[in-house]
Amino acid sequence: MPIEGEPVGKPAVYGEDRQFVYIRMDADPPNRAVHALEKHGHPVVTLTLRDKLDLGGEFFRWEVATAIAGAILGIDAFDQPNVQESKDNTKKVLATFKRRGKLPPAESTPAAKSKAGIASLLKRAKRGAYFATMAYTARTPQSEAAIAAIRTAIRDKTKIATTSGYGPRFLHSTGQLHKGGPKTGLFLQIVQDDVKDAPIAGQPFTFSVLKQAQAIGDLQSLTSRRLPVLRVTLGRQPAAGWRALVTAVKGAVR
Repeated sequence: MPIEGEPVGKPAVYGEDRQFVYIRMDADPPNRAVHALEKHGHPVVTLTLRDKLDLGGEFFRWEVATAIAGAILGIDAFDQPNVQESKDNTKKVLATFKRRGKLPPAESTPAAKSKAGIASLLKRAKRGAYFATMAYTARTPQSEAAIAAIRTAIRDKTKIATTSGYGPRFLHSTGQLHKGGPKTGLFLQIVQDDVKDAPIAGQPFTFSVLKQAQAIGDLQSLTSRRLPVLRVTLGRQPAAGWRALVTAVKGAVR
Protein backbone atom coordinates (compact mmCIF):
# COMPACT_ATOMS: atom_id res chain seq x y z
CA MET A 1 0.00 0.00 0.00
CA PRO A 2 1.52 3.36 -0.99
CA ILE A 3 1.71 5.89 1.84
CA GLU A 4 1.57 9.35 0.28
CA GLY A 5 1.51 12.73 1.97
CA GLU A 6 2.38 11.53 5.46
CA PRO A 7 4.94 13.95 6.97
CA VAL A 8 8.38 12.37 7.36
CA GLY A 9 9.10 11.44 10.95
CA LYS A 10 12.04 10.26 13.00
CA PRO A 11 13.16 6.65 12.39
CA ALA A 12 11.77 5.42 15.73
CA VAL A 13 8.13 6.20 14.83
CA TYR A 14 7.98 3.60 12.04
CA GLY A 15 7.19 -0.09 12.31
CA GLU A 16 9.09 -2.85 10.56
CA ASP A 17 6.59 -3.05 7.67
CA ARG A 18 7.84 -0.01 5.73
CA GLN A 19 9.78 0.38 2.51
CA PHE A 20 10.81 3.96 1.75
CA VAL A 21 11.22 5.32 -1.76
CA TYR A 22 13.13 8.59 -2.09
CA ILE A 23 12.73 10.32 -5.46
CA ARG A 24 15.20 13.16 -5.89
CA MET A 25 16.59 15.43 -8.57
CA ASP A 26 20.24 15.00 -9.55
CA ALA A 27 21.11 18.46 -8.21
CA ASP A 28 19.35 18.07 -4.86
CA PRO A 29 21.50 18.27 -1.72
CA PRO A 30 21.63 15.29 0.68
CA ASN A 31 18.43 14.76 2.63
CA ARG A 32 19.00 14.46 6.38
CA ALA A 33 15.69 12.75 7.09
CA VAL A 34 16.34 10.05 4.50
CA HIS A 35 19.90 9.58 5.75
CA ALA A 36 18.56 9.10 9.28
CA LEU A 37 16.14 6.40 8.06
CA GLU A 38 18.95 4.54 6.30
CA LYS A 39 21.25 4.83 9.31
CA HIS A 40 18.53 3.39 11.53
CA GLY A 41 18.25 0.34 9.26
CA HIS A 42 15.03 1.11 7.42
CA PRO A 43 15.01 -0.07 3.77
CA VAL A 44 15.31 2.92 1.43
CA VAL A 45 15.31 2.92 -2.37
CA THR A 46 16.71 6.10 -3.90
CA LEU A 47 15.69 7.06 -7.44
CA THR A 48 17.58 9.99 -8.99
CA LEU A 49 16.03 11.93 -11.86
CA ARG A 50 18.15 13.78 -14.40
CA ASP A 51 15.42 16.36 -15.03
CA LYS A 52 11.67 16.73 -14.55
CA LEU A 53 10.94 14.95 -17.82
CA ASP A 54 12.05 11.73 -16.10
CA LEU A 55 8.80 11.84 -14.12
CA GLY A 56 7.15 10.23 -17.14
CA GLY A 57 9.44 7.25 -16.67
CA GLU A 58 8.41 7.06 -13.02
CA PHE A 59 4.75 6.75 -14.01
CA PHE A 60 5.68 3.81 -16.24
CA ARG A 61 7.94 2.23 -13.60
CA TRP A 62 5.22 2.13 -10.94
CA GLU A 63 2.51 0.97 -13.32
CA VAL A 64 4.66 -2.02 -14.28
CA ALA A 65 5.62 -2.59 -10.62
CA THR A 66 1.95 -2.68 -9.65
CA ALA A 67 1.17 -5.28 -12.31
CA ILE A 68 4.14 -7.44 -11.27
CA ALA A 69 3.32 -7.19 -7.57
CA GLY A 70 -0.28 -8.08 -8.33
CA ALA A 71 0.81 -11.18 -10.24
CA ILE A 72 3.01 -12.30 -7.35
CA LEU A 73 0.26 -11.66 -4.77
CA GLY A 74 -2.44 -13.29 -6.88
CA ILE A 75 -4.32 -9.99 -7.40
CA ASP A 76 -5.84 -8.76 -10.66
CA ALA A 77 -4.35 -5.26 -10.81
CA PHE A 78 -6.65 -4.38 -13.72
CA ASP A 79 -9.94 -4.94 -11.93
CA GLN A 80 -11.72 -3.00 -9.19
CA PRO A 81 -14.90 -4.88 -8.18
CA ASN A 82 -15.25 -3.12 -4.83
CA VAL A 83 -15.04 0.31 -6.45
CA GLN A 84 -18.07 -0.70 -8.49
CA GLU A 85 -19.71 -1.99 -5.32
CA SER A 86 -19.53 1.47 -3.71
CA LYS A 87 -21.01 2.99 -6.89
CA ASP A 88 -23.87 0.50 -6.77
CA ASN A 89 -24.49 1.31 -3.11
CA THR A 90 -24.58 5.01 -3.96
CA LYS A 91 -27.21 4.36 -6.65
CA LYS A 92 -29.34 2.52 -4.07
CA VAL A 93 -29.00 5.38 -1.59
CA LEU A 94 -30.04 7.89 -4.27
CA ALA A 95 -32.99 5.69 -5.21
CA THR A 96 -34.11 5.86 -1.58
CA PHE A 97 -33.78 9.65 -1.71
CA LYS A 98 -35.91 9.81 -4.85
CA ARG A 99 -38.65 7.74 -3.21
CA ARG A 100 -38.65 9.33 0.25
CA GLY A 101 -37.17 12.77 -0.31
CA LYS A 102 -34.44 12.14 2.25
CA LEU A 103 -31.30 10.07 2.62
CA PRO A 104 -31.19 6.93 4.78
CA PRO A 105 -29.85 7.60 8.30
CA ALA A 106 -26.14 7.28 9.02
CA GLU A 107 -24.95 7.78 12.58
CA SER A 108 -22.28 10.46 12.94
CA THR A 109 -20.28 11.49 16.00
CA PRO A 110 -19.63 15.24 16.43
CA ALA A 111 -15.92 15.97 16.11
CA ALA A 112 -15.77 17.50 19.58
CA LYS A 113 -17.12 14.26 21.08
CA SER A 114 -15.11 11.77 19.02
CA LYS A 115 -12.21 11.10 21.41
CA ALA A 116 -13.67 7.89 22.86
CA GLY A 117 -14.68 6.58 19.44
CA ILE A 118 -11.21 7.19 17.99
CA ALA A 119 -9.56 5.50 20.97
CA SER A 120 -11.88 2.51 20.53
CA LEU A 121 -11.09 2.40 16.81
CA LEU A 122 -7.33 2.34 17.44
CA LYS A 123 -7.70 -0.49 19.96
CA ARG A 124 -8.90 -2.71 17.10
CA ALA A 125 -5.57 -2.46 15.27
CA LYS A 126 -4.14 -5.78 14.09
CA ARG A 127 -0.62 -6.68 13.02
CA GLY A 128 0.16 -4.77 9.84
CA ALA A 129 -2.71 -2.32 10.45
CA TYR A 130 -3.14 0.99 8.66
CA PHE A 131 -5.28 4.03 9.49
CA ALA A 132 -7.30 5.57 6.66
CA THR A 133 -8.74 9.08 6.88
CA MET A 134 -11.55 9.44 4.34
CA ALA A 135 -12.74 13.05 4.09
CA TYR A 136 -16.00 13.76 2.28
CA THR A 137 -15.31 17.45 2.82
CA ALA A 138 -13.95 20.48 1.05
CA ARG A 139 -10.19 20.47 0.57
CA THR A 140 -8.84 23.59 2.27
CA PRO A 141 -5.58 24.67 3.94
CA GLN A 142 -7.30 23.97 7.27
CA SER A 143 -8.29 20.45 6.26
CA GLU A 144 -4.82 19.67 4.90
CA ALA A 145 -3.13 20.86 8.10
CA ALA A 146 -5.61 18.96 10.27
CA ILE A 147 -5.23 15.70 8.36
CA ALA A 148 -1.43 15.97 8.56
CA ALA A 149 -1.70 16.52 12.33
CA ILE A 150 -4.06 13.55 12.69
CA ARG A 151 -1.80 11.23 10.69
CA THR A 152 1.33 12.33 12.53
CA ALA A 153 -0.24 11.92 15.98
CA ILE A 154 -1.47 8.41 15.22
CA ARG A 155 1.74 7.26 13.53
CA ASP A 156 4.05 8.66 16.19
CA LYS A 157 2.13 6.96 19.01
CA THR A 158 1.17 3.64 17.40
CA LYS A 159 3.69 3.21 14.52
CA ILE A 160 0.69 2.45 12.29
CA ALA A 161 0.90 3.51 8.65
CA THR A 162 -1.63 6.17 7.66
CA THR A 163 -3.37 7.15 4.44
CA SER A 164 -5.76 9.94 3.56
CA GLY A 165 -8.02 10.82 0.68
CA TYR A 166 -10.93 13.06 -0.25
CA GLY A 167 -14.16 11.42 -1.28
CA PRO A 168 -15.29 10.24 -3.64
CA ARG A 169 -12.06 10.25 -5.66
CA PHE A 170 -10.03 8.09 -3.24
CA LEU A 171 -12.46 5.26 -4.02
CA HIS A 172 -10.59 4.72 -7.29
CA SER A 173 -7.20 4.28 -5.58
CA THR A 174 -7.05 3.05 -1.98
CA GLY A 175 -10.81 2.44 -1.98
CA GLN A 176 -10.35 -0.95 -3.64
CA LEU A 177 -7.78 -1.94 -1.01
CA HIS A 178 -10.13 -0.90 1.82
CA LYS A 179 -12.81 -3.39 0.87
CA GLY A 180 -10.94 -5.99 -1.17
CA GLY A 181 -7.63 -6.15 0.68
CA PRO A 182 -6.60 -7.72 3.99
CA LYS A 183 -8.87 -6.76 6.88
CA THR A 184 -6.24 -4.65 8.59
CA GLY A 185 -7.63 -1.16 7.96
CA LEU A 186 -8.99 1.26 10.56
CA PHE A 187 -11.31 3.76 8.89
CA LEU A 188 -12.22 7.31 9.89
CA GLN A 189 -14.92 8.80 7.65
CA ILE A 190 -15.26 12.58 7.98
CA VAL A 191 -18.31 14.47 6.71
CA GLN A 192 -19.60 18.03 7.03
CA ASP A 193 -22.85 19.93 6.59
CA ASP A 194 -22.66 21.83 3.33
CA VAL A 195 -23.42 25.54 3.61
CA LYS A 196 -23.41 25.98 -0.17
CA ASP A 197 -25.09 23.69 -2.69
CA ALA A 198 -25.96 23.52 -6.38
CA PRO A 199 -28.55 21.63 -8.41
CA ILE A 200 -27.70 18.90 -10.90
CA ALA A 201 -29.43 19.36 -14.24
CA GLY A 202 -31.99 16.64 -14.90
CA GLN A 203 -31.77 15.15 -11.41
CA PRO A 204 -34.04 15.51 -8.37
CA PHE A 205 -31.03 15.81 -6.05
CA THR A 206 -28.24 18.32 -5.58
CA PHE A 207 -24.46 17.97 -5.54
CA SER A 208 -24.51 17.96 -1.74
CA VAL A 209 -26.99 15.07 -1.67
CA LEU A 210 -24.88 13.19 -4.23
CA LYS A 211 -21.76 13.60 -2.10
CA GLN A 212 -23.61 12.50 1.03
CA ALA A 213 -24.98 9.48 -0.82
CA GLN A 214 -21.46 8.49 -1.90
CA ALA A 215 -20.25 8.71 1.69
CA ILE A 216 -23.15 6.59 2.94
CA GLY A 217 -22.62 4.05 0.15
CA ASP A 218 -18.96 3.68 1.04
CA LEU A 219 -19.84 3.40 4.74
CA GLN A 220 -22.26 0.60 3.91
CA SER A 221 -19.52 -1.25 1.99
CA LEU A 222 -17.21 -1.08 5.00
CA THR A 223 -19.79 -1.99 7.64
CA SER A 224 -21.14 -4.90 5.57
CA ARG A 225 -17.69 -6.49 5.99
CA ARG A 226 -17.61 -5.66 9.70
CA LEU A 227 -14.56 -3.49 9.19
CA PRO A 228 -13.77 -1.01 11.99
CA VAL A 229 -15.06 2.40 10.94
CA LEU A 230 -16.00 5.61 12.74
CA ARG A 231 -18.01 8.36 11.06
CA VAL A 232 -17.38 11.86 12.38
CA THR A 233 -19.10 15.10 11.37
CA LEU A 234 -17.50 18.54 11.36
CA GLY A 235 -20.94 20.18 11.47
CA ARG A 236 -21.70 23.46 9.72
CA GLN A 237 -18.43 25.12 10.75
CA PRO A 238 -15.72 22.89 9.26
CA ALA A 239 -12.75 24.98 10.42
CA ALA A 240 -13.84 24.63 14.03
CA GLY A 241 -14.74 20.99 13.40
CA TRP A 242 -11.25 20.20 12.11
CA ARG A 243 -9.67 21.81 15.17
CA ALA A 244 -11.93 19.80 17.46
CA LEU A 245 -11.13 16.58 15.61
CA VAL A 246 -7.38 17.12 15.89
CA THR A 247 -7.78 17.73 19.62
CA ALA A 248 -9.85 14.54 19.94
CA VAL A 249 -7.27 12.45 18.08
CA LYS A 250 -4.38 13.78 20.16
CA GLY A 251 -6.36 13.05 23.30
CA ALA A 252 -7.21 9.53 22.12
CA VAL A 253 -3.56 8.55 21.52
CA ARG A 254 -2.18 9.93 24.79
